[in-house]
Amino acid sequence: MLVRDRMTPNPITVTPDVSVKDALDLIRQKRFRHLPVVDPSGKLVGITTEKALVYASPKPEMSLSNFEIQYLLSRMTVGQVMNRDVITVSPDLPIEEAAQVMIRHRIGCLPVVENDQLVGIISDTDIFRVFVEGLGGGYPSLRITVVIPEKVGSLARVVDCIAALGGNIHSLGTFWGKRPEDRIIAIRVEGVDRETLLEALQKEGILVQHVWEP
Repeated sequence: MLVRDRMTPNPITVTPDVSVKDALDLIRQKRFRHLPVVDPSGKLVGITTEKALVYASPKPEMSLSNFEIQYLLSRMTVGQVMNRDVITVSPDLPIEEAAQVMIRHRIGCLPVVENDQLVGIISDTDIFRVFVEGLGGGYPSLRITVVIPEKVGSLARVVDCIAALGGNIHSLGTFWGKRPEDRIIAIRVEGVDRETLLEALQKEGILVQHVWEP
């Protein structure tokens, strides 16, 4: 799966001369958190967030009237408060690599740029949805977590065992175990009885760490 598969295409944008007040109103009206800033040609020049815009607003201790606050917000522009050092990704980047970029830089979204033009935006919420989908979250099925050695053929043994019982693997996720020689496999299975599957896995010498079903 690539970034282009889960990004929001053609996101709402503003230009640097838009007032902080108008930008805040736009974010709150459309209910999103990240607002890319582009120049008249559509080139990305910055990004801002609802949090950044709120922090840029006059503080309560300034004892200003609501009229004065609104006036100051209308005079302050997005270009004055936006982040100009924007980290971007290509739409053809694998989505897990985009997630790594977010983790490494501790950011909540990535504008997606192609041919020097903003074509989309992907957020931590989009990544989280992929994670839930990949592990079958919300799907009513038997969930088995097993620990297998990190060597060729280990996963095939688990899959073959399920297939031999006529079970269907709805989703499968692999994770590093506590030891470098272990892999943890979370599998959602349908079409096979819980006890029958557990017995078969045990006969194959496969360590079952956890079992859950709705």
